Amino acid sequence: PTIFGTVASDQTPKDSTNCRRSLPQTTPPGISNGADVHSTAETNPSQDNSVMYREGNLISGRLEALIQHMVPTADYYPDRAFLFAFLLTSRLFVKPHDLLGQILAFSEAQLKAKQAPAKERAHLLARLVQLLGEWSETFPYDFRDERVMSHVRDVAHRCVSVEGPVRQEVSLLLHNLLYRLKKLEQYEAFLHSIHTEATTTSIEALSQTEVSEVCGSAVSLAQQLTHIELERLSYIGPEEFVQAFAKESPALETSFKDMKQTRNLESYVSWFNRLSYFVATEVCKHIKSKKQRVRVVEFWVETARECFNIGNFNSLMAIIAGLNMSPVSRLKRTWSKVQCAKFSVLEHQMDPSCNFSSYRSTLKAAVWRSAAATDDSQRIVIPFFSLLVKDLYFLNEGCSNKLPNGHINFEKFWQLAKQVTEFITWKQVHCPFPKAAKVITYLQATPVLNEDALSLASFECEPPENHEKDRYKSLKAELGNCTGNN
Repeated sequence: PTIFGTVASDQTPKDSTNCRRSLPQTTPPGISNGADVHSTAETNPSQDNSVMYREGNLISGRLEALIQHMVPTADYYPDRAFLFAFLLTSRLFVKPHDLLGQILAFSEAQLKAKQAPAKERAHLLARLVQLLGEWSETFPYDFRDERVMSHVRDVAHRCVSVEGPVRQEVSLLLHNLLYRLKKLEQYEAFLHSIHTEATTTSIEALSQTEVSEVCGSAVSLAQQLTHIELERLSYIGPEEFVQAFAKESPALETSFKDMKQTRNLESYVSWFNRLSYFVATEVCKHIKSKKQRVRVVEFWVETARECFNIGNFNSLMAIIAGLNMSPVSRLKRTWSKVQCAKFSVLEHQMDPSCNFSSYRSTLKAAVWRSAAATDDSQRIVIPFFSLLVKDLYFLNEGCSNKLPNGHINFEKFWQLAKQVTEFITWKQVHCPFPKAAKVITYLQATPVLNEDALSLASFECEPPENHEKDRYKSLKAELGNCTGNN
């Protein structure tokens, strides 16, 4: 369950019969939140100078007008779908601390204009606290910014003079926020301590322990990989997808230079790369025994198949990528002894042709399974992350481009928010498998061979062919000879 209500609807904005369920809902002027907007809506878009609606749904608007839609009043509170979509994507145009400052300024201006009595002020403060609560629950990393926290403290200070329930809500908000940020700090310290990207050029420096010895079975290994995936996913803030792409745009560089780094997203991408190198290292470190290499390859293929069954497509693709790395794929003598049927099936499922059409069909089936599941193990959906990021990149491009009339395209906001909401649903799934801390540490912290060392180890496993001999000599001169023989 999420706070976003209808954001995760399967309907699309093009489905006019269900448009009210598929688009973020904010009411046209003159209609309070919760009124029957649909019965009064026009078929054609209606315009209120700075915002536009289609069939009662907000489709575009000027930034200031959209910010005003975020401001709670005595008889209006922003729809949660709108709230999430705007908080996610508005940062393309306004920084979070500026957005919060403008919301509070609009709110205070309304109260002064109507000379609101103390009771109404207290009611509005309660709604502002509610807004901050939902904001901090979904985008807690925004509150690492001292400028945002300055506004929060201002609201908290105003609540001191009002009745108990509001003060209690503020206290709970601050407590929960502190807890989330503390967890993030601990997680970042953990990532630093395990040296996730640790690599080596020496086979002698590698662990002599087999991953199959640590895990016992491919099923167990797939389950522990799923633990790692879900933990790392859980720390990715939804706003990181927007900020990652914004930083790539020279036009926005100045605006985003002081924004939060996309650490958690980047560390998750690094994990995918590490797992691929880990798989390749596990194969190529057996320079003395083809039989051992065959056994390791088949163990990883079986693990990949179990990841597929679980719905862990990111680990699945990382394993396939590792087995397809040149140092592994060139081992013809090794592969000639491998039972390749299972691997071929998995490669077909993750085939990049036709924009990963096979994988997308499989992912859709996994999402349907998850939606209908009563068992936690059936709810797991871990997408192939690089492809998800690629899809979100193109949605971000649409969000950052204003319409010819200067309006922000809120329909594009919705499309991005819908996709990110689905991701949030996936990352919140509880991992039901028994957790083996020793295995998880081994998978994340054990040194792996870097690219050159992998290539050299591969040549020691199976001698270079004629076109590879120059490369082998170069690596040997640079890194030295690996111990052992074929």
